[in-house]
Amino acid sequence: MKAAILHGEVSPDANKDEQDVLVQVEYVSGALVELGYQPVAVPLSLDLKKAATTLIDLRPKIVFNLVESVEGLGQWIHLGPTLCEFLKLPYTGSGKDAVYITSNKLLAKQFLKSAAIDTPPFLTPKEIEVGYATVSPPFIIKSVWEHASIGMDESAIVGEKSQLKEALESRVKKLGGEWYAEQYIPGREFNLSLLAAKDGPQVLPPAEIRFIDYPQDKPKLVDYNAKWEENSFEFLHTIPSYDFPPEDAPLLSRMKEIAVRCWRLFDLRGYARVDFRVDEEGRPWVLEVNINPCISPDCGFVAAAAQVGLSYADIIAHIVADVH
Repeated sequence: MKAAILHGEVSPDANKDEQDVLVQVEYVSGALVELGYQPVAVPLSLDLKKAATTLIDLRPKIVFNLVESVEGLGQWIHLGPTLCEFLKLPYTGSGKDAVYITSNKLLAKQFLKSAAIDTPPFLTPKEIEVGYATVSPPFIIKSVWEHASIGMDESAIVGEKSQLKEALESRVKKLGGEWYAEQYIPGREFNLSLLAAKDGPQVLPPAEIRFIDYPQDKPKLVDYNAKWEENSFEFLHTIPSYDFPPEDAPLLSRMKEIAVRCWRLFDLRGYARVDFRVDEEGRPWVLEVNINPCISPDCGFVAAAAQVGLSYADIIAHIVADVH
């Protein structure tokens, strides 16, 4: 049984977040071999015909979709499942509509609001331009399309509304793309991983990201350094924890319920991760819904699965069992 592993083509000078997909390809390949498949990596660029020809010639039984960006841009992430559907090939992960909606953070937040799921208030560039005043500071500047904490550092925190326009223009000038402002929620940070199972999504044990020995004036962010720069203060001092006191049980139960609602709202498949901030009053806010989250062997998703005895091959088996 042949299995294509579709992933964004990675250039030699790509950033660490893009290069990570090659690690995922390696480990997913190993797991697919254990499951009886013959895996073949298929890179995807904006030359869709090239990838399409490769897939047609390969005639795989399944396509394992690991596309997180195309030519370094997250806004093209939906091209992976779109191509598979066009070729009528069964593939893993969420469908093209869910991928597009959840990857556009502004669109995803509109869906969350319509379903009465709390997500931090936000301002679009147009609203900032006209001085829209319904969102209170402080703010955090975020990319509309890019994930992996791209562009996220301490300078992303903006204290005054009068500074927002300049902050957005600075991000566009430096990094390109589209940006918006979201109300920054001080408090605890959690992520909940979900894995497809026979009776609906299995919510894996919640992880709290603990900011160890952070200076009082340092924003507590899971920023780019915290995810990718192994020698940075942020990487070494943001520690996931799966141990909680009994009094956290109602909060954890509430977040699990919300995570499942997100799965159903966006019609997710295979696997996903929902990121939360919990404010000082104990109210959980959904920051992002991540389809196709990182499944490198040292990532949070794999660590959460290990808490309930699931091996890497077990994870891949669950994802493959939920193909379109």
